Amino acid sequence: MSTSKTIKSALISVFHKDGLEPIVRKLNELNVTIYSTGGTEKFIKDLGINVVPVEDVTSYPSILGGRVKTLHPKVFGGILNRQDHEGDVAELKEYNIPQIDLVIVDLYPFEKTVASGAPEQDIVEKIDIGGISLIRASAKNFKDTFTVSSMDQYDAFLSILDEGNGETTLEQRKSFAAKSFNISSHYDTAIFNYFNADETPALKVSETNAKVLRYGENPHQKGYFFGDLEAIFDKLHGKELSYNNLLDVDAAVNLIEEFKGEAPTFAILKHNNACGFAQRETIKQAYIDALAGDPISAFGGILIANTEIDAATAEEIHKLFCEVVIAPSYSEEALAILKGKKNRIILVQKEVALPTTTIRTCLNGNLVQDKDSITDKLEDLKYVTNNKPTQSELDDLLFASKLCKNTKSNTIILVKNKQLLAGGTGQTSRVDALNQAIEKATSFKFDLKGSVMASDAFFPFPDCVEIADKAGIKSVIQPGGSIKDQLSIDYCNENNLSMVMTGTRHFKH
Repeated sequence: MSTSKTIKSALISVFHKDGLEPIVRKLNELNVTIYSTGGTEKFIKDLGINVVPVEDVTSYPSILGGRVKTLHPKVFGGILNRQDHEGDVAELKEYNIPQIDLVIVDLYPFEKTVASGAPEQDIVEKIDIGGISLIRASAKNFKDTFTVSSMDQYDAFLSILDEGNGETTLEQRKSFAAKSFNISSHYDTAIFNYFNADETPALKVSETNAKVLRYGENPHQKGYFFGDLEAIFDKLHGKELSYNNLLDVDAAVNLIEEFKGEAPTFAILKHNNACGFAQRETIKQAYIDALAGDPISAFGGILIANTEIDAATAEEIHKLFCEVVIAPSYSEEALAILKGKKNRIILVQKEVALPTTTIRTCLNGNLVQDKDSITDKLEDLKYVTNNKPTQSELDDLLFASKLCKNTKSNTIILVKNKQLLAGGTGQTSRVDALNQAIEKATSFKFDLKGSVMASDAFFPFPDCVEIADKAGIKSVIQPGGSIKDQLSIDYCNENNLSMVMTGTRHFKH
């Protein structure tokens, strides 16, 4: 039997009517019998085109306020029958069931209703039952039935109608069936995630908005981004974001979130870690002091500010080759300056809630966890040494703690006067992380005397505080929790260092 099928009858039941008229007119031109319900039926009648109400097929009215219209054996028998199966053909004839070759459905907008903040009653009413059933049935029977499952497919389907003059191929039907199951599975995932208030341990992730990237981490790897970048950024200038850009931008956004609403703060990131960071009275000075933290690593980095970038700051930034600049806004003059490099990506960050969970592949599965949402605060601190930090040291300790939380473990962060002097990142030993930070700070001519140190986890031995003391560091913030905490406390007491403990570890692997 030929795999090509001529559409002779169609069932149309859609929420969105935009773009439907050309399809209906084409079907009418091809002498296709059209069945429909409710608002779609009225829409077709208003076009002056003949339409058969589904009630005429089922001999049963739409009931329960429209909740039940198409859920009937005569509808689903017409969709699910196998045209090359003698028994199915005989039963259609016996029960007077019309053959349905095409199903066009556009589901109730459940996700948009949730996003609008509508009350639960309205949200529940936007859970489509008949539509989702029609999609699944017709997609299952793709050998005989064509399924259009979203208004986004109207144009593509109209092209198929025009090119084939009403005839479709098996490959086309199977391709649209795949699109249909993508629509239905995404729809069900959205519904589950809305109802899963008790946090039933189940991983349901569905993203249909795929952006093809130039490549992944390296040119030989394919890369994709699933999500809605336009919801979080307005892209004003520059080339497309790469896979590695996106990872760095994510790290930058999460870091600067810790300093939202504070004094002008500027960060420079490379490979997901801050290589420069400072908070000052002006954003220009914050940038200059952030850059001083590591002007070598800053080359090709990601820049982010927590306040508007003005012309004076843009002039300074323009001297540096950087991949991406992010800020909540830019002055007109600043934007004109920054656009001077054609490939420089300029993003305006919008006020959008960030995800509260993290997901990453692991072995043959996935790891899911709550995001580290704790930011160490003054009231969380436990003063464990005889010597107490000064107010300026406390300010630096909390500043360093926020940086430490957003840096790869094992990490040590050195700060003085709300400026990142250096960080030891991603080391297998905490001692190595500290030595790396001290060496780096010294290489850029920073005076560590009077600086503070933050650690993402406890010190099992007093070696780190001893090294810090000899480098001139005067105050330490760490989570505590080691059975040997007292050894580090004792060293601090004996050498006039201050130490506070937060009680919260901030590993970041």
